Amino acid sequence: MIAFIEHSLPHENNDAQWQEALKEIQGTVDYDSIFTSLAGKDFGGMKRTKPAAVVRPASSFDVATVIKAAQTTPNLTVAARGNGHSINGQAMANKGLVIDMRAMGGDHVVVSAEESYADVSGGALWEEVLKRCVLGYGLAPRSWTDYLGLTVGGTLSNAGVSGQSFRYGPQTSNVTELEVVTGRGDTVICSPFLHSDLFFSVLGGLGQFGVITRARIPLQKAPDMVRWIRLVYSEFDEFTRDAEYLVRQPKEDSFDYVEGFVFVNSDDPINGWPSVTLDSDQWFNPDFLPPNSGSVLYCLELALHFHHHHPSHVDSEVERKMEALKYVEGLRFSVDLSYMDFLLRVKKVEQQATASGIWEAPHPWLNLFVSKRDIADFDRTVFKKILKGGIGGPMLVYPLLRSRWDSRTSVVIPEGEIFYLVALLRFTPPYPSGPPVTELVDENKEIVRHCTKKGYDFKLYLPHYKTQHEWKQHFGSQWPQFAERKSMFDPMAILAPGQKIFSRTHKSSQLL
Repeated sequence: MIAFIEHSLPHENNDAQWQEALKEIQGTVDYDSIFTSLAGKDFGGMKRTKPAAVVRPASSFDVATVIKAAQTTPNLTVAARGNGHSINGQAMANKGLVIDMRAMGGDHVVVSAEESYADVSGGALWEEVLKRCVLGYGLAPRSWTDYLGLTVGGTLSNAGVSGQSFRYGPQTSNVTELEVVTGRGDTVICSPFLHSDLFFSVLGGLGQFGVITRARIPLQKAPDMVRWIRLVYSEFDEFTRDAEYLVRQPKEDSFDYVEGFVFVNSDDPINGWPSVTLDSDQWFNPDFLPPNSGSVLYCLELALHFHHHHPSHVDSEVERKMEALKYVEGLRFSVDLSYMDFLLRVKKVEQQATASGIWEAPHPWLNLFVSKRDIADFDRTVFKKILKGGIGGPMLVYPLLRSRWDSRTSVVIPEGEIFYLVALLRFTPPYPSGPPVTELVDENKEIVRHCTKKGYDFKLYLPHYKTQHEWKQHFGSQWPQFAERKSMFDPMAILAPGQKIFSRTHKSSQLL
């Protein structure tokens, strides 16, 4: 049924043609500054823009209508915005149209238990997918992100990585079908076997080729419980050796989740020893540390899934899988919790940060993929020197396997079978309680410059560049294909202007 919606009148933009076209949609259009201001900022808190309008679509038809409306103008752009968790304005459209994909969110999760998949709206949050699939059917996707307050379309447009990615690959390797509205305004069902060029373009495509309005996600039986374990290391080479050993093991000899992080060798409650324990009853005893321990330490984070087995069975499985590991004896922490609670563990961090005001503060985060070849030097020069005092939040570092990534997608990663995710997730109070944002951004730039100067094989994850020259360097040999795909699916460069990869144009030849 088509609902009648009263569209608010535009306040600033007088282009009657595209406004008239938007009256055809079944959702809503807002021109009011209250709504446009909200859509003109993101989680990063460092960018501000003002879109001409915010559209809340009711269907893929509405998404296509918005894109076709933009085609009637010489300069209007369109950005699909999920939960606004980008850091550098990637989901913004200054003086353009922002499509609020959350309008097609949590109610659009349809599970086929017989065929073990879920058809999910691109605007659904992963936590909504989790609750619907696990609570309703006892099924779950294979690959997650640590924080589940992200939209399905948003993570599939980047990669989507977490502690399960070493086994199943990123989320872009765990989707079998997409519905996409291209930059031409065409609505296309695509898969590895149907319109595969569009399918692989969109996955990791940074929103450049189309808007993901639906994704088909394979499901498997969800466990009941998780044994969550943290192991402390004083030496980086021992930490990486054990982490790489575990991600290379067959499933029966490894864990279901492998991550790791760096922390400060001090009693700092945010950056130091207290950040490692998993329960308020646990205590980090620094007396167990070797006397030659340095300014930073390392934590290997593991999880084993189980189905209400007797604790002794889980204990024996854990001991068997850990017998070859060389962590610091006495600095091992574990807790059993439900599968849901484990996957929603970062939700508690969000709630605490919201209560303290830090969640709304700027977040100058930096995410990189660094090759195995260069990760030890990265540790020596970045973790042990530039960041030796911590960053006020997690400093993640853990290995991934290239063979779990589909090379046909638009994602670019370092060479070699093993590379590392490095995520510097700053949670600092707003200035003047914390350091100025410019200071933290400069520190990020220093790290990137250092990686470039040293010749590291690395790529920014969730990348942000200001010039096309920098983007060409980022994509390297994959740039010609990326630009060709843009010409094919969004020849006027209407989509995702906040990425600053292409400029709005009428001629596809100008993209190449």
